[in-house]
Order: sequence, then structure tokens, then C-alpha cells
Amino acid sequence: MSFQTLTDADTHAAVGGTSVPIAGLTVGGTSVRRLSGEGRSGLKSLPQGGGAFTLPLTLALRHAGIRRVVVRGERLGTTGAPLVVVAGGISAGRHVASGPQVAAPGWWEAQVGPGRAIDTRRVQVLAIDWLGADGALDLPLDSADQADALAAVLDHLGVPRALCFVGASYGAMIGLQFAARHGERLGRLVAISGAHRAHPYASAWRALQRQCVALGRSEGAVSRGLALARQFAMLSYRTPEEFGERFDAPPALHDGVARCAAEDYLDHCGQRYAARWTSTAFLRLSESIDLHRVDPAAVRVPTTVVAIEEDRLVPLADLQQLVETLGGPATLRPLRSRYGHDAFLKEDAAIARLLREALAAAEGGAK
Repeated sequence: MSFQTLTDADTHAAVGGTSVPIAGLTVGGTSVRRLSGEGRSGLKSLPQGGGAFTLPLTLALRHAGIRRVVVRGERLGTTGAPLVVVAGGISAGRHVASGPQVAAPGWWEAQVGPGRAIDTRRVQVLAIDWLGADGALDLPLDSADQADALAAVLDHLGVPRALCFVGASYGAMIGLQFAARHGERLGRLVAISGAHRAHPYASAWRALQRQCVALGRSEGAVSRGLALARQFAMLSYRTPEEFGERFDAPPALHDGVARCAAEDYLDHCGQRYAARWTSTAFLRLSESIDLHRVDPAAVRVPTTVVAIEEDRLVPLADLQQLVETLGGPATLRPLRSRYGHDAFLKEDAAIARLLREALAAAEGGAK
């Protein structure tokens, strides 16, 4: 495989420009080191609990060669139970749901927890922060790099095989890449709103977002550039139908300038995002989506593909093509939603139903 681990010769590691001491652990039978502090993070306010870990690695990155990286993750649920990997978009992190160690809500509370579709009484859940989310890697990142980092994390946890990988958006891309590169370590894949490649229309949206950030950097207005990029992103995540229902009011004049009904909402989304993220993290992870490529024939694990018919970023036709060319058994489950690409975060009942169905199939196949 294309990942390597650090050696015992390393006694300190640089994280976000800070040198911190490291303590020993074992990854795949090889002695490596663990950071005792996390340093600066592009995700600035994630909680740290008993299930959290920090793992330094040396990885052979697809576009940048051999590099030292740090992977931060969190486990939730029943120790020793089958493991389910949960992964979301580029702004999703390791904290998926609240638990005994961390009471703060996670980004997918609706689906992960006791009695929910991903039932933490029956399984343990693993999630990681994406490589680059800490803003410390200003270099090209690929979905293959994320998949290899996850494989190294499974080694660290002593888990030879995950029951299921549930990925949405960027997480679905990583799931496809993991299944292609490490398929022997996976029982089933659920890919929601993520394909084997980025659609050219979606790449064009992201290119404009990155130009907003680059302009903000050049003008000394980084936060403004990030906020504007996020506002463009929100338009691509949602649909005209939703905006028509929510913001169907005429523009109002403020100090002699017309302001449309959606602007307050978009401003709020942009400011909240800029307060949590660094420009480097955004640029490199956005770019990573567009660098993503997987040969569907290389994915041989049973796969459930969930498509949102109104998704403007990942068209239904792309996911139909994906299902038709996957190397293993595959099922396409289309949904309709006015929330478009964000349906996995908004259509709780429909997504839960599909997740329960897929996990039941995974558990049946594991017996």
C-alpha cells in the first residue's frame, strides 16, 4: 500500500507550526508516535473526548510525494462491536454525534446515536478529520490520500475490516476510493451524493469559489473571501425551489441600496463558515474534490448509491453511470428533495430508512 508510518527516531512533531512531544503507540505492528497536543486546527472548535485520538503518519501522497501528516479521529459507540466508518463533506469533521465523552452535538445527530439508523448500541462509529482540514498542508490532496490515511487509522485501531463505510458528498468519494484501494477491508459501501469523478459543472462552481478566496487573500480580506465562497457554495448545495419557497419577497431598500430576501441568510452562512475555517484548508479540500477520480470497475464491494434527483452538483445521470459500471453488486436508490445536495443533512426520515436497509444487508453479509 502507499502509506508508511513514522519511526521511533521521531521525538517531536510540528503541528500547525508548533513543536509538541509525542508518546508511543503501535500502528499495524510498527512502533510510531502519538501527539500529546493538537496545535492549531482549521476546524477551530471541535470538542475533544475520550474516544478521540491523534495519529502522526508519513504518507506517500498521490500528487505531493512522501509527507508527514497528522490524522485526528474519534470513535463512538460500543467497543468491540462491528465498525462503521462515517464520512461527510469537506466541512464535516471527526465529531459525528454526541456521546458519553462529548455532549456537544455532532454534524449528523439525526442518523448516529442510540436507536438511530447508525445505532451506537450495536456498532462503533469511526470518523476522521480530513487531511488538510487543519490548514497545515498547503499542497495538492487527493481522495486516494484520504483513503490511505483511513486504512492506516484502521491499523492503529486494530480493525482488519469495517462492516460498512457510509459516506456523503466528499465522504462518498472517499468511500469509493477506499473500496477501490482497500476493498478487502470493507463489507459494504453506502455512497450518498458522491460519484467516481467530479462533474464539470460542479468543478466550475468550485473554481469560482476558490477565486473568491484567492481575491480575498490578495486584497487582505481573507475572511470576506471565505464568506463569499461559502455563499456561492450554499447556492449550489440547495435548489431554486427551496429558495423560491423561503425567500419569495421583493427586495427591500436599505440606505438606498436594494437587498434581496436571501442575503441575510447567505451572510450568516458565510460568516459562520469563515469563523471556523482557514483559507488554506478550504482551497486544498475544494481542489481535492476536483482531483478525485476512481475507476468504478475497481469497486467490487456491495454498494448502495443514493442519488438526489434535484442535486445540481452530483447529477442523477452520473450516479446511474456509476452503478452501471461498478465492479461489484450495486443498487441505486434515488430520492427527491428540494434541498438538493444537502438532502443527506435534511431528509432525516428518508436517509434513515436507506441507512437501516444498507446496514441490515451489511450485517447479513457479515454472518
